[in-house]
Amino acid sequence: MKKSTIVDVISYLLVLLFVYTGAAKLMALDVFKTQLTNQPLLSSFAGLLALAIPLVELLTAALLLNGKWRKWGLYNAFFLMSAFTLYVGYMVIFISPENLPCSCGGVIGWMTWKQHLVFNLCYTLLALTGIWAARSLETNHYKHGI
Repeated sequence: MKKSTIVDVISYLLVLLFVYTGAAKLMALDVFKTQLTNQPLLSSFAGLLALAIPLVELLTAALLLNGKWRKWGLYNAFFLMSAFTLYVGYMVIFISPENLPCSCGGVIGWMTWKQHLVFNLCYTLLALTGIWAARSLETNHYKHGI
């Protein structure tokens, strides 16, 4: 498979994720804010995060859809997914299962915390693979004078 196709497929998978999750959070903003208030480590920042997270997710999707800005979208996606993965990992390791609040809606809300961790790890690796493939394409363009 061509590296440009890999970058496109990964970008579109990330766009689907971020548009779905960002829009779902904005459509139920009060619910999302309440869920963040119940989260360990995040409750103090719930008001800010309730709006910032979905807006950054949608901005990331927009960057990924624009060829000129796609590389920055991949970096942003990697940063977001890494942060989400670290947080979910912390919750799985350090918080007892009966005290784990749910803060995800839709299909993702059906996952256990451990499944959510694996899902996030996969998307983090997808973003990293996209960065690698995009950088490889840039290097090839410079080598061949394209």
